[in-house]
Amino acid sequence: MKKLWVNGLLALLALVTVFPLVWMLCVSFMQPGEAASLPPPLLPQHPTLQHYEKLLGSGGIGRAFFNSLLLAIGTTVVSTTLNTLAGYAFARLRFRHRDRVFALLLAALVIPGQVAMLPLFLMLKGLGLVNTWMGVLVPGMAGIFGIFLVRQYALNVPQDLLEAARIDGAGEWRTFVSVVLPLLTPVLVTLALFAFLGSWNDFMWPLIMLTDGDLHTLPVALAALSREHVQDSEFMMAGAVITVLPVLLLFIALQRFYLQGLMLGGVK
Repeated sequence: MKKLWVNGLLALLALVTVFPLVWMLCVSFMQPGEAASLPPPLLPQHPTLQHYEKLLGSGGIGRAFFNSLLLAIGTTVVSTTLNTLAGYAFARLRFRHRDRVFALLLAALVIPGQVAMLPLFLMLKGLGLVNTWMGVLVPGMAGIFGIFLVRQYALNVPQDLLEAARIDGAGEWRTFVSVVLPLLTPVLVTLALFAFLGSWNDFMWPLIMLTDGDLHTLPVALAALSREHVQDSEFMMAGAVITVLPVLLLFIALQRFYLQGLMLGGVK
């Protein structure tokens, strides 16, 4: 009976979580105005693809989709590389004031990101990076949480393996690439997933940095489009599906590595 109650409660919570996503998908296939009827229908009576055709054919949504994809991939590659190198250094390399610097980084986690937006914008403006993709990418190049996650995971790598590699003549870089990186696979996937989702879903920073409509990312383009179609629920739901579906499928495909990286990274 205990297992039955627990599984029943979990199933109910899963249903509550999934229902808005399923209804969003159903509304995107409804006829114009159908979702506004009372009571709201759960399934489309006459499914149509006109909202997706209209969405992809107007407002530069297709271009914004590829802009978001390129930025997310670039941010993921750079962020994963830098966070991995820094996290491993804090975990296994000895250098002056290592622990103090790491403690200072952890202390910075309590500072909201919005506080740093103005000074960061002024710095990037001085570098001439306003209205460029590089200006959007810079804040996501490295993150304190990513460094912390890799460090905690790298602490679990047996020291004997590293010493054996060094005895065999491997340098620090060869040891890192050949021995450490294969063992960091779960946390690397987790880190990459975090970086991709963060870049893909980011709205505020691209809105601040990008003034050229041709450079807009998908969330910014959809927000601009919603001003003209604020009453068109079916059309906006189609835009939400295009935004959510790619990252949702990516997360489902990589969730095994994601959960493993989170659990093992928290064990010292």
